[in-house]
Amino acid sequence: MNETIKRELIYVSYYFMVQFRQIFRYWILGMLIGSGVSVFAKNRIHRLFAEMQKKKWGIAGLVPACLLGIASPLCMYGTIPIAASFSEKGMRDDWLASFMMASILLNPQLIIYSTALGTEVLLIRLISCFFCGLTAGVFVHFLSKKRPFFRFDGFRVKESRDTDPNPILRFGKNFGRNVKATGLYFLAGIFLSAVFQRYVPSEQFAKLFGDQNKGFGVLMAATVGVPLYACGGGTIPLLQQWLWDGMSAGAASAFMITGPATKITNLGALKIVLGKGKFILYLIFVMLFSFLTGFIVNKV
Repeated sequence: MNETIKRELIYVSYYFMVQFRQIFRYWILGMLIGSGVSVFAKNRIHRLFAEMQKKKWGIAGLVPACLLGIASPLCMYGTIPIAASFSEKGMRDDWLASFMMASILLNPQLIIYSTALGTEVLLIRLISCFFCGLTAGVFVHFLSKKRPFFRFDGFRVKESRDTDPNPILRFGKNFGRNVKATGLYFLAGIFLSAVFQRYVPSEQFAKLFGDQNKGFGVLMAATVGVPLYACGGGTIPLLQQWLWDGMSAGAASAFMITGPATKITNLGALKIVLGKGKFILYLIFVMLFSFLTGFIVNKV
């Protein structure tokens, strides 16, 4: 029995180290760029979004709102207070919806992480997240009308922790917080991918999530994204292994939408901002959009 356990530990450790060496550089590069954007470009990005209020772009403003949301380095709990401050200054709800939706799904750090999945999947992630933000803005544009769509009561912008006068120290402290916030999830993701590689036959996985089972595979991936997604960096090793095992690009795209959009730690704040009825509509929107995206990707 002990020999069996020892042998299995050796196998899992081997798969762990192989994947660690393959993906470690993407994790480090992603954090370097993420911290760089957060320290040196975040305020500029948010200032550009605030300046959009002076423009009379109407619904066309959803496009720059999405792009700036993707460029913003903040997570959900950072995005909502920023959006609340914009709302207080009269920012349109549809622009806010596009900005928040795009920011929830993607950020510069996650873009770098996603390069580990290959150019095709990276492009799918960029395009699908952009259009998800755009679609959310369009829906809010027609649903909000004269009444405010969001309830930002109680959400205020927190003081920035990037206050050290020395830019090098400011960057270093931000990078350290980044390592602390993502490191455990990153290692857990690699461990889970090693376990999958050892104990889940790739043929069975391909049958469930692969091209042979496109429609149901996309639906399953969209559903699995809800409980499994804890951190963007932590899911990259899993997605990389699943794609190697035969997961279709459509199933991966569905997972990459439902995961961050329904991240358990985000849902409480979203429910407060949206209210019960709109919160349910949000969940339906996310699931439908992810399924349709996956279905279209598999058809193309």
